[in-house]
Amino acid sequence: MGGGGQLNDPVEPGSAKGTGVYTWEEVQRHCSKNDQWLVINRKVYNISQWARRHPGGFRVISHYSGEDATEAFTAFHPEQKFVQKFLKPLLVGELASTEPNQDQDKNATIVEDFENLRAQVEKEGLFQSKPLFFCLHLGHILLLEVLAWLMLSYWGTSWTMTLLCAVMLATAQSQAGWLQHDFGHLSVFKKSKWNHLVHKFVIGHLKGASANWWNHRHFQHHAKPNIFMKDPDIYMLDIFVLGNTQPVEYGIKKIKYMPYNHQHQYFFLVAPPLLIPVFYNFNIMKTMITHRDWVDLAWASTYYIRYFYCYTPFYGFLGSLLTQLFLESHWFVWVTQMNHLPMEIEYERRQDWLTTQLLSTCNIEQSFFNDWFSGHLNFQIEHHLFPRMPRHNYRLVAPRVKELCEKHGVPYGMKTLWRGMVDVVRSLKTSGDLWLDAYLHK
Repeated sequence: MGGGGQLNDPVEPGSAKGTGVYTWEEVQRHCSKNDQWLVINRKVYNISQWARRHPGGFRVISHYSGEDATEAFTAFHPEQKFVQKFLKPLLVGELASTEPNQDQDKNATIVEDFENLRAQVEKEGLFQSKPLFFCLHLGHILLLEVLAWLMLSYWGTSWTMTLLCAVMLATAQSQAGWLQHDFGHLSVFKKSKWNHLVHKFVIGHLKGASANWWNHRHFQHHAKPNIFMKDPDIYMLDIFVLGNTQPVEYGIKKIKYMPYNHQHQYFFLVAPPLLIPVFYNFNIMKTMITHRDWVDLAWASTYYIRYFYCYTPFYGFLGSLLTQLFLESHWFVWVTQMNHLPMEIEYERRQDWLTTQLLSTCNIEQSFFNDWFSGHLNFQIEHHLFPRMPRHNYRLVAPRVKELCEKHGVPYGMKTLWRGMVDVVRSLKTSGDLWLDAYLHK
């Protein structure tokens, strides 16, 4: 990719215009913690000092240091002209005219074809949302919340009423989770600020969580899905080993924090029941307090005040917690893991956007129930390729994505809902067996 270093002296990043001309080799040298460059549309930017002021968090932008970030930049930013004013002071130059648009192993033809597809679907209005869809979705969440409380008020707390209330609250919470996901991805309103504002209401008041925590974590996942050291969703605290590489590494090093060959069994006792009630709630509260994110903490407080005011008189403090969190956590874990956990999980390969997303995601068959149950994340492929697209349009773009994948020989995974869930357990067993073999014989 380029055969030399810097061709002209760089201009300081604070200047109005960078005049340096660089090769990819030179750009790729700037990928350390305190020295980070990246490329967007052939322009070279020094983000070393600015990364920590990045509204999406410093990690997600730092993950692209030393490489081309054009596709990710386009995917995440709806108001690109507005963003340019932040980029302008960071400009240090551009790529030499002899340098290709893409770096390293990115397929130029795939990049071009996908950009053409993205431009076409945007021209057709598939990035425009239907407000009625999201209003009805919010309405059915609020209706479930109200009905659950009214049931207990009028018919008491028998086991039947308690179970029905728990199911309704878990459904409302899960659906609110999918709804906050829509606003977090800026896929409802044209203006980012309105998406951000309503996102804080939905995730804060309806979920008791933090918008900033979610944004900084979730966009890393989208930028580098299933990539070790970059995707926080596969950071398993040494409780599980994932994919084909990590288990062998742990086995060779004789690392045995857990009996990983049984991880497909203890998964049922750890992940589905504990992820939201224990890990996520603790992590969210810790993050808001340590980062002094008082706005998000205030929003989350309104949820807990409302919830405990409504349900403590019926079940007490502990009973109120158990009524809701346990079922929701199961729902969340299975839906989010069936699209990713059985897929490729590897170290950074710096591939093009389409290939990166397709190797780490798969779809679940479309149906009215599957769409509702998963918040349209059964179209995980389309969601990852077009994170700003309103979810009601995934089914419209899916055939063209599949056609593009077939053209370039990129696997387009499609499963039944049951197969997706079974594959979660199957992939954990496969990884556990790889660990045991390496642990015993290598």
